[in-house]
Amino acid sequence: MSFQSVDLTRTGETVTLTLVTKKGTLGPGFWREMPAVLRELSGARAVVLRGQELFSAGLDLHATGPQILPVLGDEAGFTALVAEMHAAIEGLAALPVPVIAAVHGWCIGAGLELIAAADIRLCSADARFSLPEVRLGITADLGGLQRLPPLIGQGRAAHLALTGEPIDAATAERWGLVTEVHATPEALFARAQALAEGLAALPPRALEGTKRVLNDGLPHRQSLDSAVAWNARHMSAEALTGALRK
Repeated sequence: MSFQSVDLTRTGETVTLTLVTKKGTLGPGFWREMPAVLRELSGARAVVLRGQELFSAGLDLHATGPQILPVLGDEAGFTALVAEMHAAIEGLAALPVPVIAAVHGWCIGAGLELIAAADIRLCSADARFSLPEVRLGITADLGGLQRLPPLIGQGRAAHLALTGEPIDAATAERWGLVTEVHATPEALFARAQALAEGLAALPPRALEGTKRVLNDGLPHRQSLDSAVAWNARHMSAEALTGALRK
């Protein structure tokens, strides 16, 4: 299946999703297509998410604004409209395989909320990140205010969200938003692909269980029990025997 806003490329057991909308703006087409895009990932063992000339300029307000204006003040109507956007981001977060966000250039607003739903975030030295919704009279409502505090800390998340000021790649790495900064976009994409291929070679049930336990949000004891229960159900005797032979 082909899509207008996302290019899907398979390389072995990895899939690269490239945002192909103008400047990576996330308009109605992107939100509408994403559930189908995610269904096309069956069989993938790792996913790379990236942009073209930049990662993302955020929500396409010119295209989305006409949909938003009629439902302002109508809580039910507004909630229904945003539900489609939530489904796209929550669906990405819910994938049972690792998702690597490879960010170059600007990553703004909804783009930042999108990469917060990934498991691993890498960037190139030219990357810039911002959550500028407050400057537009908006409270960010696509998951950034929920996912960023555990990633970078409450204070740093508040700084991003309340000021709307951008941060550069070095600051993003220092804050823990990304784990690696690469000199060029080309080096970034090569590293993301190599990392995806390395992850795809690992036991899939172990990766899925690790991702579930990391993201389940359970209290400490319950999370421990969840990890033990997952291993009890899914630990591979073949993988364990192979590891003991090494």
